[in-house]
Order: sequence, then structure tokens, then C-alpha cells
Amino acid sequence: MRMNGLWNIVRRMAEALPHWREAKKKVENPRLIMTLLVKNEEEKLEANLYFHHAMGVDGFIVTDNNSSDSTMSIIQQYKQKGWILEVIEEPSTGYEQKAWVDRMIQLARKRYQADWIINADADELWYAPSGSLKAELANCRGNIAHCQIRSMSPEADKPFYQWNQRVEFVQDQQAYGLSSYSMFGRQRGKAAHRSDGYIQIGMGNHKVRMLPSCLVESPIRIYHYNMGTRDQFMKKMIQGGRELEQHNSRHGGAHWRYFYGLHKEGRLSEEYDKVIGNNQWERLVADGYIVEDNTIGEYFSNHIQMAE
Repeated sequence: MRMNGLWNIVRRMAEALPHWREAKKKVENPRLIMTLLVKNEEEKLEANLYFHHAMGVDGFIVTDNNSSDSTMSIIQQYKQKGWILEVIEEPSTGYEQKAWVDRMIQLARKRYQADWIINADADELWYAPSGSLKAELANCRGNIAHCQIRSMSPEADKPFYQWNQRVEFVQDQQAYGLSSYSMFGRQRGKAAHRSDGYIQIGMGNHKVRMLPSCLVESPIRIYHYNMGTRDQFMKKMIQGGRELEQHNSRHGGAHWRYFYGLHKEGRLSEEYDKVIGNNQWERLVADGYIVEDNTIGEYFSNHIQMAE
């Protein structure tokens, strides 16, 4: 298995060589494909598709990993609508995120002629200040566009895209009694990438290996809605941790392992308050670590009419 993986990398490097000189050239009117790996995302998936379609994504490739809610019904609805180009039903109970995303990238490249690819999660909204992801990527003089992440704090009784409390990085998290994996940690950012020159995606889509590698900072920013209510958080972390335990690699998913360990000790619920800063909320606001950001909510109000 390991030799097969190495052979694939070597083969892709050979395929990338003819595109060496083109890595820094702009792609006029690029074909933009977004991949989505989902599991039980009925609360976020439809809004995600509407948002990115409005932002200029030409089509979606979706892998569903054993969803037990209405996620697959939503997927089939937007497959019939023509927005979703390809659906992969992945039955595995392991944690093979890199392999599953790589599979979608290959489809985007070879079957759907993508120029640029964004590998996203259902709880991410990739926002272009110009109003067009395609326009931002068309102006990119590189083959990797590094995009900053903005974490949004959960608010009860609102659709996630109307949350307007953004959290900032806290250097001394212990001083605020925050979790080691709180929302206030440093965000690594994620990468959109060209199709030509692609070699390998990194865990969590934070990095991508290209040949050559020409990374530029992008004005695109990712609004991240990975936290929900206490019950939603616990369900997600228990589910993810359980699946990661079945994965045969020790690399990646450190936060899943951390939270799943707390679950086994019966301490996951109390950790939630430390993750989102409940116990120190007023102090965090006063110190400028929680700020109002209506960017996404206003975009939905002004540009998107969700289907009833």
C-alpha cells in the first residue's frame, strides 16, 4: 500500500512537469470546482451550496460518509438541480479524509476540467470581498491561494450564517481558562489550488503539495462555523473521535483525539464552556477577543434567497 502511494506521487510529479512554467500565470475565467466531504450536515449543507454557488463556484463534488440524517436527500436535490456534479457514497467507518478528498480532486481535474479547486467542509463559507471567488482566483499569480480563517461563535436560535460574533486569537489562553483546543487558538488557514501541478492534499486541507509550489496570500477568507450547541458539539466530537480510533495512521486529528479522550473520562461537557469561552465571555468581549462581524449575514440578506 505504501509503495502504491509513493508511485502515485512520482507519477503525478511527472505529469506536473509540463506545467512548470504556467504556475505563476493567471487563468482567465477559471472553471472552479468545490469538493465537500460531509457527514450529517443537514443544518448547514443547503446554505453552504447556495452561498458558494452565488460566489461563483461552477460545480460541486460531494462525498457523503454514512450520513444518518437528511443530508443525502439534500445532496440528491441539488444533484438534480445540476449544482452537484458528482456524488460519492463512502461506506467506510474509518477516517480516510485525505484519500477521500484526493479522490474528489482527481475527479475535478480529469472529469470536470477544473482550473481551480477549493476543498471545503460544510461548516465553512469561503468569502471573496469582490463577491466572486472566480474573480479572486483569476487574479492569483500562483498555484496555491492561502486563505485565512475566521471562527464564528455559536448563537442559539439563529441559522449559522447569521451568527455575527467573531473570535480573535488569544495569546495567553490559560489566563482566560480556555481549552487547549478553544475557538480562540491560532488558525492555520487553508489552501485553494490549481488543478495543474497538483500532487497531494494535506490533512484537513490546510496544505497542498504542488509542483512547482507557488503560494500567494489571498484576500479570500473562510468563515468557520465548526461549533454548535453543547449537544451538537459533543455528538460531533464523539463521532469523529470514534472514527479516528479506527484509522490506522497516527498522524492528524489531534483535537479529535483530545476531545474523545475527555468524553471517555466524562469531562467533555464541561470542556465545551472552555472551548467557546462561556465562563469568561464578558472579559473576552471587553478585551477585544470577541468582535461583531456581520459580513456573511449581510451577504445572505442582500444576495441569497433560500428556497422554501
